[in-house]
Amino acid sequence: MPFARLKDRESSCEKARDLKNQRTEEKNPKPRTYHSRNNTKKKSASMSKLSPSLKALINAPFARPGQAPAPRHIRDVYTRIAREARERQYGDRPWVTLSAAATFTLNSPAALLELHALVPDLTSPSSSLTPLSTAELLREIGLKCISFNGIPRTINTLGAFRQGIAHHPWAAQLATDPSRQVSPDNVDAVARRGKELWESIYTPFEGKLVAKLAESHPDLPVHILGSHYGPLLADPERGGQGHGQGQQKQGQLGVVGRTLTSVVAVACLRAQTGVGPQVVSHVFGLRKAVEQGAHREEFVGLVAEGEKEAEGIERLAGDEGCEWLLKSVDAIAEAVGGSFARWDGEKAKI
Repeated sequence: MPFARLKDRESSCEKARDLKNQRTEEKNPKPRTYHSRNNTKKKSASMSKLSPSLKALINAPFARPGQAPAPRHIRDVYTRIAREARERQYGDRPWVTLSAAATFTLNSPAALLELHALVPDLTSPSSSLTPLSTAELLREIGLKCISFNGIPRTINTLGAFRQGIAHHPWAAQLATDPSRQVSPDNVDAVARRGKELWESIYTPFEGKLVAKLAESHPDLPVHILGSHYGPLLADPERGGQGHGQGQQKQGQLGVVGRTLTSVVAVACLRAQTGVGPQVVSHVFGLRKAVEQGAHREEFVGLVAEGEKEAEGIERLAGDEGCEWLLKSVDAIAEAVGGSFARWDGEKAKI
């Protein structure tokens, strides 16, 4: 019995102590800990704003953050290139393609709009390059420039171009349906087209090149073939659609084709500078396309001008033609100005 009374006493003491603590807390409540939530809100607010010094550094002139304006004489440059192409019988699409690709690379949407406005007046009377079909061709060229220039320049230039032509009545007929979506039904066909294009450009070294790229990074050839050559650089199947097909139909995307894709590559790489080995590869890629007869298949749909365009590509692929291609890109780059920032000797003045 004494032991039981001792346990009861201990229990009573514990209850009394708990009651005292409870009354003390009621008289002096602890402040609620909102500081963690408030700190999170403060951090979130600070992360949503850039400091003036950071903004100034991002937009520092030496970093060339903006797009290049169209120089006053850019129309003269395009006109001279078109005239020389006509005199040398290179066809209409090659000069339009090289001019557009160089302009995308040099990051000048304003100059691209000038080019688009000039094309109807500078192409042959039999040309099927209407304002609508020219716009679709330029958009397709810009898309393929992603593989050589990266995504941002194409995003910005295509966006500004679309905005710049929006006021034309024919702009309502621009294509809106995508053509490059990969699905379980077409994934094998996309991969096959990419492999065929790769082999067409780099034969007989296509296998060795894949192995060499894999030494740099095992996923490098996987990405190049699986994300660029297949889904982007190789034209998707569009119900037999070829170059032109006469008047551009509503909602019909442009077609660049095998040979002009090589022209895009050469123009982009030449304009950006610093990638001479790749320029050489794609000059040979243009020549191989002609050797393989790709140009004959591409332009067969152009009833009035197909033969002339195909013959023009053959001339363009020769030494004299390739020199003219490079010099034409150089002329555009000289007019617009290099848009790749040069860092040597330049410092931010913030």
